Amino acid sequence: MIKIAILDDYQGAALSSADWSAVDARAEITVFSDHLDDLDALVRRLEPFDAVCIMRERTKLPADLLARLPKLRFIGSNAPHNAAIDLDAATRYGIVVSSTGGKPNGTPELTWALILAAARRIPVETAAFRSGGWQRTVGLDLAGRTLGLVGLGNIGRRVATVGRAFGMEVLAWSDNLTDAAAIDAGARRVTKRQLFEQADWVSLHLVLSDRTRGLVGAEELAAMRPSAWLVNTARGPLVDETALVDALRRGVIAGAALDVFDHEPLPPDHPLRTLPNVLATPHVGFVTEDTYRVFYGETVENLLAWMNGAPIRQMRS
Repeated sequence: MIKIAILDDYQGAALSSADWSAVDARAEITVFSDHLDDLDALVRRLEPFDAVCIMRERTKLPADLLARLPKLRFIGSNAPHNAAIDLDAATRYGIVVSSTGGKPNGTPELTWALILAAARRIPVETAAFRSGGWQRTVGLDLAGRTLGLVGLGNIGRRVATVGRAFGMEVLAWSDNLTDAAAIDAGARRVTKRQLFEQADWVSLHLVLSDRTRGLVGAEELAAMRPSAWLVNTARGPLVDETALVDALRRGVIAGAALDVFDHEPLPPDHPLRTLPNVLATPHVGFVTEDTYRVFYGETVENLLAWMNGAPIRQMRS
């Protein structure tokens, strides 16, 4: 019988998000809710399995790991792309890598949840309310303020739409952005420097690549207003994390609202967990019921197609 591993099911939601009965009838499914980083430990865990199903980029599958898993023949990955998988190595070792669709609403919605929670000091006021307190802070207005979007693709455009609804001026920058594309999204194209200097809220919405890694460093943070917030719901390494921690400690910027980090899960003793001007969530931008239904539902379809020798939705580099 085929052995299938489902990795990093933090919420215990994988099996309830799709109908696995057709797979379960032909395979032995093992679900792991914890996360392993250690290469040797991960090899030992995955050695018995013919197929692994991974959630986004939680577990990295580099060439040196795949080389030590001779039994592995199928990787079921969620979302259309996954930078954590060495696709060239998978091809060399004869491992099929499948992909799924997704839902575009989760990350823009969380972006605004973080901005609103930071602006209206919701964590502080909620904690005060539960402890018997009343009105501890004065909130920030969004109307009349400036939203700066670094990246104006599918997610950035959705964020821009909400910003305009709140009465914000929307600025945008990316390497390939044109005036026409910015205007079409209801934004004004500016230079990178102008965006960081003028925005009250700088929100990142770029794909991580060699070109964008470390895009926001000490220079960009120093250019921001002392009252401005940095928001990152895209990928942690877009920001120089050391420079960000330093800027937050010194009050160079007012705060950071974060859903993504260099290393995930974030170590328990990381300073971003305790700095008072950080509002953070544990990479839950895409973690919604509808998204999980798409991810795991299409993973089941891909598994069945692979088991039947039929064409599947393969991941492309």
